[in-house]
This record gives sequence, structure tokens and C-alpha cells, in this order.
Amino acid sequence: MAKMLPYILLYLLSVFLSSISQIALKKEAMKEHDSVLKEYLNPAVIISYLVFGGCTLLTLQAYKGLPMNYGSVLETAGYFFVTVLGALFLGEKVTFKKMTALAVIFLGIMIYAL
Repeated sequence: MAKMLPYILLYLLSVFLSSISQIALKKEAMKEHDSVLKEYLNPAVIISYLVFGGCTLLTLQAYKGLPMNYGSVLETAGYFFVTVLGALFLGEKVTFKKMTALAVIFLGIMIYAL
């Protein structure tokens, strides 16, 4: 397990950066744009998609030291990251339903780990 730790952290970094990109895209989507072209061809959107591409490369690198079945479990960290980032940067409410859903996801991860 200790041998896999750097790869696990790399995978989680990829998921975190991807979550940041999702928040940036949502913030940009909430703005008014003069045209459809400006809506999709602006720095925030272009950078977000470039980060998504970089995350794909990070994930591929992480799989060099991880079994494939770890990916689906580690990917669920995105739900936690997006919830926290959405609350911090978009002012989204963290409701009881969301907290319950995150608890169920966490419980599933714990059961899988055992």
C-alpha cells in the first residue's frame, strides 16, 4: 500500500484539479456573454478545458502504479471536492440531503476498502 501512495495522491490531485475546472466552468456559464463565440472562446473556458486534458494525463500516469479498480473509488472524491468548492466559490448551500449523499458515498468507500 505504501508503494501505491504517490500514485493515489497523483490520482486525487487529478480529481481535485478537475473539480476546480468544473467550478470555473460553472462560474463562467453563469455570466452573460455578448455572443456564443465569446461564451466558449474566453480564457476561463479554454484554461478549464486545458486543465481537464492535463488531468487525463495525470490520471494515466497514476494508473502506472495503481490497479484499475482503484480508479472508480478514488474518482468519488470529486463529489466531496465539488461540494466544498461549490459552497466556497459559488455560494451553494450544503443541504442535509447533500450531506447524507456524501455520507453514503463515504460509507461505500469504507466498505470497498475493507
